[in-house]
Amino acid sequence: YSFVLALTLGLLGFLFIDALAEALKNAAHAAPGLHTGGMVWLVMLVTAVGLLAVGRRGGAAPNGVRLAFFIALGIGLHNFGEGLAIGAAYATGAMALGGFLVLGFTLHNVTEGVGIVAPMLEDRPTLKIFTGLALLAGLPTVPGILLGVSVVAGHWAALALAVGAGAILQVAVEIGALLVKRGRESPDLAMATHSVLGFVVGIATMYGTALLVQVS
Repeated sequence: YSFVLALTLGLLGFLFIDALAEALKNAAHAAPGLHTGGMVWLVMLVTAVGLLAVGRRGGAAPNGVRLAFFIALGIGLHNFGEGLAIGAAYATGAMALGGFLVLGFTLHNVTEGVGIVAPMLEDRPTLKIFTGLALLAGLPTVPGILLGVSVVAGHWAALALAVGAGAILQVAVEIGALLVKRGRESPDLAMATHSVLGFVVGIATMYGTALLVQVS
């Protein structure tokens, strides 16, 4: 369980950096007077803090299905930004690029699905819950593509990705806190080793699938 949680943390850590880098890249192409770069950091932090407050509203950190919900939400917001990239490719006439992006992001998202399921390993969620989480994580890509085809301005794409990065950061903090709590409750060298190994495998997996997107 610690291995899979740490793997999820690695997946989300890479995804957070990827979303933030893409947001700043879009911000660089926005009008200078909008100060989009600074807004990216502000929106990311406000989103993360806001979701942390909502997640801990009952006084306890989210776990199980609740944590899976926040992971799916963060990935969904990130996928909305990916949808913008796909739509923008089609809008500029780069049909082949758009098709390859769809294939690359699909492979990339398969690994993200592992992260959604990880917190529910000790539960027995229903098929309805799995379906809902899958739709929450994947469906935002569709409106993202539709908006991207309409040639969304760079600052809006940057802010959308910043929201996604903030949501992912909130989940990464919660998973990290859960791992620390488990480590304190039962300090064990094997558990620590599994956690480190899972984190490394998570980053390596996301890096590998990200390369497929770039090669495409």
